[in-house]
Amino acid sequence: MIGRLGSAVHDRELPSGDVVSTFTVVVDRGGGARGASAGTSSRVRVDAIPCQAFRSALRTRVARMDPGTLVEVEGTLRRRFWRSPAGLGSALEVDVQRLRRVA
Repeated sequence: MIGRLGSAVHDRELPSGDVVSTFTVVVDRGGGARGASAGTSSRVRVDAIPCQAFRSALRTRVARMDPGTLVEVEGTLRRRFWRSPAGLGSALEVDVQRLRRVA
């Protein structure tokens, strides 16, 4: 996917000792978004896609980028599940395999 780096990168140490960098990539939905009527809204519709990077080289690369930087991300879409007092929760994230700045 191609989009803009949405926020500052956050590093988190997991119980295993591994470090994961999390960030969002903001992508345009495009003109054909469902529910959009012609002429009813000039707002740009976007989605903020949560991403995570485990590899050290990727974590270093994304940490050096500023929010708003145009990037191309390749990876695997993963769904994770957890239990909480409110019930079962889940989230979709991109497990980043490649990341590059788009000129």
